[in-house]
Amino acid sequence: MFRKLICLVSFVLVLSLMGDVQAAEWTDGGPDHLWSTPTNWDIGTLPTRTDRVHIRSLPGPTVANEGAESNTLPVGSDTGAALTVDGGTLNVYNWVPVADGPGRIGTLNMISGAMTVVDDDISVGREGEGTLNITGGTITVGNLRIGDRATGTGVVNLDGGTIIINNNLRMRIESGSVGTMDVQAGTLIIDGDSLSTVQGFIDNGWITAYDGNGTLQLDYNVTNESQTTLTAVHNLKPNPADGGSIAPGEVELGWTLPDPLVPGEPVQVDVYFTDDLQLLEQFTDPAAIQIVSMQNVTSVAVQTQPKTQYYWAIDTYIGDPNDPIFGPIFSFVVDNLPPKVDAGADVVTWLEGGARDGSLDATVTDNDAYTVQWTVVSEPDDPNNPDAVITDPSSEDTMITLSAVGEYVLQLEASDGEYTGSDTVTINVYIDGCEAAKSLPDYVPLPGDINGDCIFDQLDLDILNEDWLKDISLTEEWSTVD
Repeated sequence: MFRKLICLVSFVLVLSLMGDVQAAEWTDGGPDHLWSTPTNWDIGTLPTRTDRVHIRSLPGPTVANEGAESNTLPVGSDTGAALTVDGGTLNVYNWVPVADGPGRIGTLNMISGAMTVVDDDISVGREGEGTLNITGGTITVGNLRIGDRATGTGVVNLDGGTIIINNNLRMRIESGSVGTMDVQAGTLIIDGDSLSTVQGFIDNGWITAYDGNGTLQLDYNVTNESQTTLTAVHNLKPNPADGGSIAPGEVELGWTLPDPLVPGEPVQVDVYFTDDLQLLEQFTDPAAIQIVSMQNVTSVAVQTQPKTQYYWAIDTYIGDPNDPIFGPIFSFVVDNLPPKVDAGADVVTWLEGGARDGSLDATVTDNDAYTVQWTVVSEPDDPNNPDAVITDPSSEDTMITLSAVGEYVLQLEASDGEYTGSDTVTINVYIDGCEAAKSLPDYVPLPGDINGDCIFDQLDLDILNEDWLKDISLTEEWSTVD
């Protein structure tokens, strides 16, 4: 009886927290295609975090402002539907099924900005044909499902930007479903160790790089601490890296030539470079953007301006000189880069006379002048000892005084006036050198160190002598146990 009452009270509480749940239908009936225009919605107001939002038309809404939100957000219809995030923020508090019914078609376009699905799923191709195109920005989601139900087909094109998965990546969940992911300039990050899962998808051919013309790079706890990271590199190995950022000025574009059909023959290339993506995509006036024509070279210098995104492509000739192999469009951003900060390696030490003085040796790299600031992020909560004291917090290399046993986390932040970079260093302080030694991962105790004080000395021999020739083996062949 009491259990039923508790469940009833909990259910009522959930309903009260949700408020008035209503459906909000995108109508395309307003003066634009912006999510933030109330007259584009059949309810006449913007959806809230408790509303089930339906997107069933093309071109669909564009999130270009801060604060867009919904509860459940299905995208799809029999004739196609799309949702675009470009420069704004979208928070979904339940889940996002893309192509949520058999025969439905849905597309989610992520160009820039941020989309967060709070502790729930994006299902690409739940029961119909679903596509996720991401060229920039960040998507954060609990689970990403690609090809869900038996009738579902899901396609993810990770051409740029970042997908962050807090739980799991799942593909081709039910028998008959189809799910694929192609990685180009984008990054996939999964919390925890998902190496075997992702590698299995790669081995099955479900995840590819540059449509099969590149190499996938997969690691755990290397690129990102305690996370699995997946990126891709095209076979041409473009430099600057596709989707990367560099400092302004003269830039050396570089690439790796493919092998010729006939060994020893030169491989010639055409290279195109522009800050106007449409010129490359439409290719109406290639001569205006061509910087290399039919040459056997692996690099070319170009001039760049700050705050600009550039696009370039390499076409190669490995056979017929009249039949080039068209390469993909690479891109990079020219901007003032944040300072690179290395706060130094983590430290293990111990107190000597109730305190420990040590040096903080950091390295900051930046093209411009910068300032730095050390701060104590966390330290032992010991009321009997003073807090950590940094001699000169505004100096890259300085001294610190520690007075308590425990873990200290320090952060060095560097700013060039526009961007900020930071790094942390952890200092573990022990009561003495022996306890500090025991904390090291490669610690192996001395075989003769009986009392565990890290020294094989007379005290250990005394303990050994005290028990010399003692025999504690059983003497009764049949001994009972209480």
